[in-house]
Amino acid sequence: MFPGMNPAMMKQAMKKLGIKQEDIDADEVIIRRSSGNIIIKNPSVTKINMQGQETFQITGDIEEGLNEEDIKTVMDSAKCSRSEAEEALKEHGDLTEAIMSLQS
Repeated sequence: MFPGMNPAMMKQAMKKLGIKQEDIDADEVIIRRSSGNIIIKNPSVTKINMQGQETFQITGDIEEGLNEEDIKTVMDSAKCSRSEAEEALKEHGDLTEAIMSLQS
């Protein structure tokens, strides 16, 4: 957090401020969104409790996952293959634009 600060001293200072940290063992973290999931592989997860408010700090290898429903919608609307639909969604990031790009 602060470069050059002794980790033990940092922990002591955080304790005085009422901040508690806990490492959480996780294999994968998935953030579900309507536009597609964010998948974090090999995560380092820290739960932080500060004055009753819990937050999570997550670092790791990030992958964007496509929404299965969006893939099917593009395939049906543009009459294309799954791989074409996935590529268009990745390229355009928007359902309507992906369909329009495949129809033109």
